Amino acid sequence: MMKILFSMLFLTPLLFLNNYYLFMFCLVILCTFFLFFMVYNFYSMVSYSLGMDIISWGLILLTIWIVMLMVLSSYKIKFSNKSKEFMFMNFFLLLFLFFCFNSSSLFLFYLFFECSLVPTMFLIFGWGYQPERLTAGFYLIFYTLFASLPLLLGIFYLWSLNGTTFYFTIKCLNLNFYMFMCFVMAFLVSMPMVMFHLWLPSAHVEASISGSMILAGVLLKLGGYGLIRVSSFLYCYMLDYSIYFVSLSLFGGLFCGLICCVQLDMKVLVAYSSVCHMALALGGIFSLSVYGMLGSYVLMLAHGLCSSGLFCLVNIVYERSCSRSILVNKGFLILMPSFCLFWFILCSNNMGSPLSMNLFGEVMLIISLLSWVSSTSLFLMVFSFLACVYSMYLFSFVNHGCLSNFNNLSVISFMREYMLIFFHLFPLNIFFLKFNIFLTLI
Repeated sequence: MMKILFSMLFLTPLLFLNNYYLFMFCLVILCTFFLFFMVYNFYSMVSYSLGMDIISWGLILLTIWIVMLMVLSSYKIKFSNKSKEFMFMNFFLLLFLFFCFNSSSLFLFYLFFECSLVPTMFLIFGWGYQPERLTAGFYLIFYTLFASLPLLLGIFYLWSLNGTTFYFTIKCLNLNFYMFMCFVMAFLVSMPMVMFHLWLPSAHVEASISGSMILAGVLLKLGGYGLIRVSSFLYCYMLDYSIYFVSLSLFGGLFCGLICCVQLDMKVLVAYSSVCHMALALGGIFSLSVYGMLGSYVLMLAHGLCSSGLFCLVNIVYERSCSRSILVNKGFLILMPSFCLFWFILCSNNMGSPLSMNLFGEVMLIISLLSWVSSTSLFLMVFSFLACVYSMYLFSFVNHGCLSNFNNLSVISFMREYMLIFFHLFPLNIFFLKFNIFLTLI
């Protein structure tokens, strides 16, 4: 573990060179290096309160990959006067998320969970589009801090009872409902659960493409990762209260799907679709079945790549038309026919098409929820139908229809943009060949 940490710290001098491609090349090498450290169900590589199992391994690999694609998507910032600061924010965000997913202590996880919000806030404040980005950043900070302070108090109380905060040394505790909510609420806001999701659309709309990618790709997964970790010692209470959280998740996912079907802003539509998918993952975690946990984990990895790729496509359209409105952006099949295939594949993956990781995750989640309570079948049918509706709604409105007079007809595509979308699609649709890696969790 310390070898990997020092190899990441070795990237620090590269930030002063301000070379985007060299930094990306080192991240690709680090990602390849991580593939050889594939671990299985047991917790391994333990050193200095850091360790890794298959859950941490997949999310760290996703983090390194998304940060590399963030640098690739924000190439225009290289020509601004804040390019070096942008590289520093990306690097420290990568470092904090690496520590967060590698921590075997609940307190260290909380510490780096909060530290990762600081570079994210600077990405929204410093490289956002509109003056309303200040309000969006404050939403993000206050929603998260308001819910995470009880988590800190709960961790201190846990330490006073057990003398340790390590995940695997804590047994099922004799707590009450309020202490249970202290441990769970911060992760529900971060995921986010419906009723606590209002910070997410505003943060996505006002953030730059790099901020949207890291929010959708990795930061939403911190909540699910935390719930999976605390479920090992909160199993008794999650079993008692799971009916309320699963019901709220299914209702919330249903209504957010309806909201997606009437959205005119492409970024808001993709953001609300993230809330729908995370609601399904939350229901799988609170079903407390093996297939529910595994399905939530696979869906989080798949959603991190799929949603990040959709935000990249929305940004490519926005750079041409200077608008995110579906009413303005029509007929891109004529302007950019080569990107129509990317739109179709990503929208199909967003609805759970075959051979993508989304399909495997959603199938396992549907199995777990149906085995939990069979009456969830109606909600799951409508949920799957709405996912198809808003995905095809987004694809058809952007790529078909009459051209708007506001669009510039001299549209040029760049190789960098093709690489950016391809690097999202390739792992998303090729990991089914090695799906037995995830089955080691069973």
